[in-house]
Amino acid sequence: MEIVMTIAGSDPSGGAGIQQDLKTITAHGCYGTTVITALTSQNTLGVVSSVAVDADVVASQLKTVMGDLVPSAVKVGMIPNRKVAEIVVEALKDCDAPVVYDPVMISTSGYELMDSEAVDFIAEHLFPLCTLVTPNIPEAERLKTHMKKATTAFLVKGGHGTGSVSVDRLMAPDGTVWEFSTGKIASSNLHGTGCTLSSSIASWLAKGSSLHEAVAKAKEYVTLAIQRSVSHGIGHGNGPLI
Repeated sequence: MEIVMTIAGSDPSGGAGIQQDLKTITAHGCYGTTVITALTSQNTLGVVSSVAVDADVVASQLKTVMGDLVPSAVKVGMIPNRKVAEIVVEALKDCDAPVVYDPVMISTSGYELMDSEAVDFIAEHLFPLCTLVTPNIPEAERLKTHMKKATTAFLVKGGHGTGSVSVDRLMAPDGTVWEFSTGKIASSNLHGTGCTLSSSIASWLAKGSSLHEAVAKAKEYVTLAIQRSVSHGIGHGNGPLI
């Protein structure tokens, strides 16, 4: 069985972060391992608070897990500050598995989840280790200068765009661009969509799919999850995917 390691923050409401990553990885028939980078207090109504896990604790988790359970793919989510970013980069330097990074910067409710000091370091040192980086439109806007210089692939997610169609653009380092278009689904249950997509892509890469195939399959998985979730009312705010 393929092992997919997720390095991310914890969401106690279960809709995003480590919890949603594990659900997604398991649904794809892979075995999930976790390294927790931050503890948040959040629910479907938004993020109330967040505290970074001590960098030494993150390092210990990475060393312990990777020393025993070698990942076939890695998903990286919330990196709260530069110290944690440095630890993650050091751990992944010698990792041969594909790495998918979802740059979680700001929560849907507007809570800052990444220290601004970490952004430049991540762009310079983590991006080159990644197979794919998956920013949404606001994140891509914030990272656009770094993206122009990077040599990794980017999937710019179009869910924040206007209009009735969402267009995700997969941009390869050689300049090739693929577009994945889906009709927008009216739903108030979209919590954890980015976590689900990136974990699905990592799982498909672990199972041997090409990057283009992994993105296409993950897009299909997330679209079906959104459709399933429309009629479910979990929580009193932006409900999770199921």
